[in-house]
Amino acid sequence: MTELPIERWQRTIGEGYAGTRSLDDASLRGAVEGAVAALDAGTLRVCSPPASASGEWVTHAWLKQAILLYFRMRVSAPLVAGDLEYFDKVPPKRNLEAAGVRVVPPGAARYGSFLEPGVILMPGFVNIGARVGEGTMVDTWATVGSCAQVGRRVHLSGGVGIGGVLEPPQAQPVVIEDDAFIGSRAIVVEGVRVGSGAVLGAGVVLTASTTIVDVTGAKAIESHGFVPPMSVVIPGTRPKRFAAGEYGVPCALVIGTRKPSTDTKTSLNDALREFGVAV
Repeated sequence: MTELPIERWQRTIGEGYAGTRSLDDASLRGAVEGAVAALDAGTLRVCSPPASASGEWVTHAWLKQAILLYFRMRVSAPLVAGDLEYFDKVPPKRNLEAAGVRVVPPGAARYGSFLEPGVILMPGFVNIGARVGEGTMVDTWATVGSCAQVGRRVHLSGGVGIGGVLEPPQAQPVVIEDDAFIGSRAIVVEGVRVGSGAVLGAGVVLTASTTIVDVTGAKAIESHGFVPPMSVVIPGTRPKRFAAGEYGVPCALVIGTRKPSTDTKTSLNDALREFGVAV
């Protein structure tokens, strides 16, 4: 049976990452360049959505390995964009007009990221391996880290930090699903997944260890790493006792559910006003 190109790339990149194939090997260089070009074109993605509603996102570790090898194979060189000059290993994306993507200076998307048509990137940043869905707004100084997966019609408000995850290669990247609204200065890192239509209030911080507390019922329900679809979340604190006394530590509070009838483009203020929360 003839080996398919992607299967050959995967095997070759795995050998290069393990150190059993030299970085100078032409086949390895070709596989790495091909994989990163496919990420840039959107024909491959680091993390694939589930095939069904009950499925899981699937991380393709070999594509992360390709990105890590890409960094090792390249040397920094001057990059000029009008009056701006940079010095880096990875060039910016090209052909934005043909792709139907609006990038406002000095916003930047790195080669190896993929932005679907209708994306608006204000003066923010999208890193290599990341994918941003159709109609999404990446607002001023918002950052989409390496390999992060941001869905369609998402709003990343000013100063939002979507973390990147390259190592270990098998680790799931941050996933923001379709129609989510992420409030100003919110931070989502360490492979946290935000479900479709969810609303994160300004200043919410979600890490893999952040306790997410659903306070909508008679009894609090705690979880980690996943914000359910259509949830409305605000920052909170909970008491924790240390040797020096009891202090409040950060958590995230699920205070309600976004109504299906609510316009997905509603402002964060409108979404939270339903629950009597000021922002």
